[in-house]
Amino acid sequence: QVQLVESGGGSVQAGGSLSLSCAASGLTFSPYAMGWFRRAPGQEREVVAVIMWRGSVTYYQDSAKGRFTISRDNAKNTVYLQMNSLKPEDTAVYYCAATPGATPGVSVRSIGAYAYWGQGTQVTVSS
Repeated sequence: QVQLVESGGGSVQAGGSLSLSCAASGLTFSPYAMGWFRRAPGQEREVVAVIMWRGSVTYYQDSAKGRFTISRDNAKNTVYLQMNSLKPEDTAVYYCAATPGATPGVSVRSIGAYAYWGQGTQVTVSS
């Protein structure tokens, strides 16, 4: 059974940093891609950053560019999200997701591309 477990959330003041980790267990495959998504209060879940498991291709939501960095450790099946210069609008529950392969016609930036999800970790940024 595939499990994704996020850690590293918490509360921080604006301008601060947090580092999230997501460890995947029970995998019988190498992920095609892993991503971080978030859901702010009253809003839909949205993509934050995605990393392909082979190569170095990454994708960032515009608001995350220059502030967040996604990285991975293939040997540990772990993906990270380093978040710097945090803003109150970054407050959300952050979810890790993994997909074993590409879904035809579905971008890895889309929620629908991912079969496996973590439970989420709360990030709160105060002004």
